[in-house]
Amino acid sequence: MNVIGVLAALSGAVAVMAGARGAHGATGEAAEWLRTGSHYQMVHAVAALVAMGLPGGRWPALLFVVGAAFFAGSLYAMAYGVPARAIWFVTPLGGLLLIAGWVWLAIGMMRGQ
Repeated sequence: MNVIGVLAALSGAVAVMAGARGAHGATGEAAEWLRTGSHYQMVHAVAALVAMGLPGGRWPALLFVVGAAFFAGSLYAMAYGVPARAIWFVTPLGGLLLIAGWVWLAIGMMRGQ
């Protein structure tokens, strides 16, 4: 079983659910957090699935899945009432993991891996 691929596919499903909630059931800042989280999570779910098919793409794919979970998950948590001060570090940590995944993927592509 390809665990990273399964997680990426499930991440895409969660992104659709969060986006639907943001579009149809939330208002104000909560709706924006849900839309932003959904967008980033979906982009990185697809990126993880693509990276899995590239040589050396397994680690970048893992960084995409974990980074999206942290980044989008923290936005979802705030949309549902978790105070930002309680999870202030999770969003930027997720963003750093996403950036690291892209840089790792770029280095691998430059090396021909």
